[in-house]
Amino acid sequence: MLTKGGLMKLDDITYKIIGCAMKVHNQLGNGFQEVIYQRCLEIEMNRAKLQFGREIDQDIYYDDIVVGTRRADFVVQDKVIVEIKAVINLEDVHLAQAKNYVVAYDFPVGLLINFGSTSLDFKKIFNPKYNQDLQE
Repeated sequence: MLTKGGLMKLDDITYKIIGCAMKVHNQLGNGFQEVIYQRCLEIEMNRAKLQFGREIDQDIYYDDIVVGTRRADFVVQDKVIVEIKAVINLEDVHLAQAKNYVVAYDFPVGLLINFGSTSLDFKKIFNPKYNQDLQE
């Protein structure tokens, strides 16, 4: 799971995050507020020994210039933005929001995770600025 220098690959990080989210959803099911899932995901990611920050202010960039800030639900291993939802169905607006965050925060990869449906729903989002090798 480790690459040169002991750093985790992006795929390994997202795999672990999704595994943590599955544990939370399997135990709680759907129907809770977003903040409850956020707190439970924090517990599972600690157990998985992932380094992360919760509700961290992130700079939003426009043309490499900081134009504001927004709080990301999670920033994991300083490489992956995680946005959490607790809605019955993910809609295009949620995906567009997550895509915008990945680009605006200048991260290579993001995860949009929805705990609100009967089955865990997640989308992996790639920043087109970064090498297409990330998608392999």
